[in-house]
Amino acid sequence: MTKPGNSANEIGFFLKTSSSVCGPDSTILLPRGSTRRFDHESELAAVIGRRGRNIPRAQALEHVFGYACLMDITMRLEPGQPAEERPMRKSFDTFTPLGPWLVTADEVPDPQALSNQLWVNGELRQSANTRDMTVDVAALIELISSVMTLNPGDVIATGTPEGVGPIRPGDSVRIAIERVGDMTLRVAEAEDLAPRRY
Repeated sequence: MTKPGNSANEIGFFLKTSSSVCGPDSTILLPRGSTRRFDHESELAAVIGRRGRNIPRAQALEHVFGYACLMDITMRLEPGQPAEERPMRKSFDTFTPLGPWLVTADEVPDPQALSNQLWVNGELRQSANTRDMTVDVAALIELISSVMTLNPGDVIATGTPEGVGPIRPGDSVRIAIERVGDMTLRVAEAEDLAPRRY
């Protein structure tokens, strides 16, 4: 679902911190006092259930325990400033809402045939189908496991469709993925002012 030449096949993958994960009843907290742009990204999450390394594509889905909805919240680069590392810009606490539950893989016979939608304040921003993913779930598992061992509980965010846009304190963000779930989170400003400002 990305531009050719900018997919995981060409540029690889990145890691997000586990502390960025939050649940469906959480609030997305943007850094207090920030003037930066923060964007939503609607993604299908594949949760690994079986340990594996160098997993061939044909066997990849056998390693998936289940699926969930995932929002990948991202702080955008500041024009004219040095490019900050992508994992840092995506790893603020609460920047990976996951839920609203975990649907086991047997309930999702084809992860490449699911509608994926996201709304901000009731406005539809993203609407696509996982069949249009540039790199599908099985290919992602093959790619990632060629570099690192995948363990039960690992979460793979599978990429976002077009329509990524800004969120601000006071917004309501809803994600819905067919057969997987539907959840809405509020966006607010963090209470504490960080010593390093963004």
